[in-house]
Amino acid sequence: MSRLKLLTVSELKNLVPTNTKEPRIGEFVQLFNDSTPIYEQLLNLDVDHVIFGIPEHIGVFANSGKQGGEKAWSFGIQSFLNLRDNQKIHAERIAVLGHLDFKKEISKLDTLNPSKSSDIKKARGMVKKIDNEVSQLVHDIVKSGKKPIIISGGHHNAYGNLKGSSLALNQHINALNFDAHADFGPEDGRHNGNGFSYAFDEGFLDRYFIFGMHENYLPKHMAKVLGKLNKRIQFNTLEDLMVRRKLKLRQERQRALEFIGNKAFGIELDCDVMANVPGVAMSPAGFTLNKMRELIYNCSRHKNARYFHICGVAPELASKRQVEQTGKLIAYLISDFVRV
Repeated sequence: MSRLKLLTVSELKNLVPTNTKEPRIGEFVQLFNDSTPIYEQLLNLDVDHVIFGIPEHIGVFANSGKQGGEKAWSFGIQSFLNLRDNQKIHAERIAVLGHLDFKKEISKLDTLNPSKSSDIKKARGMVKKIDNEVSQLVHDIVKSGKKPIIISGGHHNAYGNLKGSSLALNQHINALNFDAHADFGPEDGRHNGNGFSYAFDEGFLDRYFIFGMHENYLPKHMAKVLGKLNKRIQFNTLEDLMVRRKLKLRQERQRALEFIGNKAFGIELDCDVMANVPGVAMSPAGFTLNKMRELIYNCSRHKNARYFHICGVAPELASKRQVEQTGKLIAYLISDFVRV
C-alpha cells in the first residue's frame, strides 16, 4: 500500500482546534503510525470503524470526461472530526487511517482530451490501478474485523470495496446502493458507471439492491438487463417512492434488507440520490438529507453491514455558500453510520 498517506498527529491538530470549551470528536479518535505494519495495527486496535479517503475523480473522468469530487475527503473528514464529542458517538472506537494518494494520476488528467477515445482508455487504465490499491486496503480492514468507512471522489471505487470485502470474508457479498443510477454498465474499461457490473461478473458481488433510482436515468436497455437478473438484482425508484407514492419508504427499506441481508453486505451511497447536492451528477430531484440519514442509520444497525462508502459530492463544484455544507453533509452521514 505504497499510496497510503497516514493522517499524522500534527495534521490532526491542524484540523481540530483543542482550545475550545466543547471537546471535539477529533480529540479522541485513534490514529496509526508508520513504524508498525498497518495490518498488525488493525488487528490490535480496539476500534469498530476505520475511516479513510480516496481523493480522486479519475473514474468520473473516464466515464464522462467531467471532473469533481477530489476534495470530498478533505472537507468531509475535517467536518466530522470537528463534531462535538457526544454520548451517541464513541469517538475512541473510531480510527482515522488517512488517504490513498493518486496525485500523480490526477495531474495526468490535465494532459488528456476527453473527446479522444485513446485518452479515455488511458484514464480507464488508471482506474484499474486504483482498484488494486482500494481492494487491498479494504481487504485488510475487513479481515481485521473492523468496518471501513470510505469517502471517495467517485463510484468507480465500489468495485474495490466489494472485491476487498469479498476476498477478506472468502465469500460473495451483497450490496445496498442508494443511487440515482444503476452503475451496472457494460464492461468497456473501468469507470464510475460499471463498478457493480464488474464486481458482479467477477464473482465478488452476489445480490444487489438499488434504492431510489431515478427513472429518468434508467434507459430501456438497462431496465431489460436488470429485469433478466431479477433473482439477484432488485431495485425501486424515486418516482414510485416519492412521486406516485406507490411504495412506502419503511417497507422498502425492510424489503431491501431482507433481499441483501442474508450475508455480509456493503452500504454504498452516491449523493446524487439526494436533491441539490453539489456533484458532477447533481439533480434538483431526490431524497432530502434527513430521509437519507434515516435510511443510513437504520441500515447500519443490521448485523451483516460491513462497510459504508460515500461518494458523489464535489465541494469544488459548490457555490461559496454551499462549500462548507458539503463537508457537514458527509459528517452527518458518517455520524449516523457510527451512532450508537
